[in-house]
Amino acid sequence: MTDFDNSPRPKAIFIMGPTASGKTALAMNLRQHLPVELISVDSALIYRGMDIGTAKPGADELRHAPHRLIDIIDPAEAYSAADFRRDALAEMADITAAGRIPLLVGGTMLYFKALLEGLSPLPPADAEVRRRIETQARERGWEALHRQLCEIDPVAANRIHPNDPQRLSRALEVFFVSGKTLTELTKTSGEALPYQVYQFAIAPVTRELLHQRIELRFHQMLSAGFETEARALFARSDLHRDLPSVRCVGYRQMWSYLSGEIDYDEMVYRGVCATRQLAKRQMTWLRGWEAVCWLDSDRPQDAMDKVIQVVSA
Repeated sequence: MTDFDNSPRPKAIFIMGPTASGKTALAMNLRQHLPVELISVDSALIYRGMDIGTAKPGADELRHAPHRLIDIIDPAEAYSAADFRRDALAEMADITAAGRIPLLVGGTMLYFKALLEGLSPLPPADAEVRRRIETQARERGWEALHRQLCEIDPVAANRIHPNDPQRLSRALEVFFVSGKTLTELTKTSGEALPYQVYQFAIAPVTRELLHQRIELRFHQMLSAGFETEARALFARSDLHRDLPSVRCVGYRQMWSYLSGEIDYDEMVYRGVCATRQLAKRQMTWLRGWEAVCWLDSDRPQDAMDKVIQVVSA
């Protein structure tokens, strides 16, 4: 929790945590007890038509507890942390103006970080430069472009995998547009969030419990029609595996299955493993997060009472 008790800044609540930890249920329950409005902080829930594989709240849940920044773009479109920060700040201002408290819930830690700390002054996307990079990638391969980045910005190249075309393309684009490397520009921090922020992280007490939840939920998504949903996306000529939407956990593995590269059982195995790896990355972020109050997801009433107590104090 950031200590702004002596400032007139409006309140905001962060509910963070790994996938399948019960964040959404906690946020929706809090809406019955606090004057909050929910904002999704999830880089997968932004996409329309990607409902089952992202564990998006259902229609009934969204009627009772509307989430802002869900279903805002098509899977063929791009959406950055800067886009999220802009949109989230606008929604937060709208909620605050109505006399209520923004409650931001999700597991995309980069979005939370961008919102809390601001963003470095990177140049906006340049469609022409991006097209040139993509053309070079088709002609020479992403491995060759990664070697080029090693010469331009070895620090960024060390951090970005050659098989991550989105981040690799952006690092090159930043240099070609601005003449400065991504590493140089990210040393300058952005504008801090002008709110009194109460930060909570919810997770099971053991990794084994979290893994059980992840596996159970993946099988529940399959039973709910995840494959049918993925087939509809796979049939679209404008979607391909290099898009951020298709690279979402679960969809990436489903794409390999639908392409005939792996069988169904392998898809399920890889999907569960990838989700566990995502949860591990989220927990790594959170363990290094400052001023966060931890909640036990297996004691939901205690978790809700703790949030109410802290925010109402």
